[in-house]
Amino acid sequence: MKQKLSITIDEEKVQRIEELLQEGFFRNKSHILEFALIKFLENYNGRSKL
Repeated sequence: MKQKLSITIDEEKVQRIEELLQEGFFRNKSHILEFALIKFLENYNGRSKL
């Protein structure tokens, strides 16, 4: 089940997210952020602290 979250990020990153959406690879902002979080978690898999 998915859960709705609220985040605050700087305008520069929002602009880059909008650019990625225009490129058509991602469905929406949530898709981009979920993809990024998955990659982040894969990189930290097995580490005890961030």
